[in-house]
Formats: sequence, structure tokens, C-alpha cells
Amino acid sequence: MKTLLLMRHAKSDWSADYGTDHDRPLNDRGERSARAIGEALSADGDVPDHIISSTALRARTTAELAADAGGWECELVLDSRLYGGGADTVLSVAASSGQGERLMLVGHQPTWSILVSVLTGERVEVRTATVAVIDFEVGDWSQITAGVGRVRRVYQARDYTD
Repeated sequence: MKTLLLMRHAKSDWSADYGTDHDRPLNDRGERSARAIGEALSADGDVPDHIISSTALRARTTAELAADAGGWECELVLDSRLYGGGADTVLSVAASSGQGERLMLVGHQPTWSILVSVLTGERVEVRTATVAVIDFEVGDWSQITAGVGRVRRVYQARDYTD
């Protein structure tokens, strides 16, 4: 069995001084949310074996903070295809990962909501710092296709923060 953890980046700081959308940082609430989700995933045993994040600052920082707070010892890889890529691109990233049983991808809307729907047929509101945990009865990441997943759990930051 394979488990895909799709995490949307945490709340970003629209008022910060940044150059492009790619460089937009997290705000304070986003930083707290990313840490809280990392702790919650660890407490429930939903710790990734491998993390692939969008190269966007807000996604990368979300992944780093969650991993640090959760005490995860897995590798974090940055992949530019997760910034602006569609569902097919994200599936290609997952298929080529070849890493472990639990893979976390950290990225953006609207792709994450679309991907959950494509993979499971379910609708999940993927707010900032939300993680959709999707299980697949497959032996290899390359076998993940439309409709074969099942949403096991949805973690939303608002459930773990003030």
C-alpha cells in the first residue's frame, strides 16, 4: 500500500516585501499552522518517508517547518514542476519519486483539490496548511491513477491552532 499526503502551503503574507509570487513568504499564522500540522501528523503516525515540495518559498517553508516540528528525518526535495503544474504533472512527480510507502507533496491550489477529486472521486476543501491523506492499494507509485485512491483523513490547520 502507498499513502500520498497532499499538503497545501500554509497562509502566506500578501503584505510582505517580495519580488514575484514565487517568492511570497508565510505570515506568522502560516508558520504556526505548518508547525501544528507537522506535530499532528507525527502524533497520529502519518509521518512521510519522503517529501517533495514546490520551489515556491511559501511551500518550501511550510514543508521545512512541518518536518522540523514533527521531528521527521526524511529527505526534502524541491521540484519546480509542483509550482503551477497540473494534476498530470503532479502524478508524474509522484510516479518518478520511487520513495518509501508515504510520500508527501507540498504545493498549491487549485491543483491539490483537483488532484484529490481525480484520484478519489471525493471533494475535499484544501485550505491553507491542509493535508489530505490518500491511501492506494498499489505496490508502486507509478500505479497511481484516477479513481484508485481513498481519502483516509484530512488534517486542517484550524483544528490544531488558535
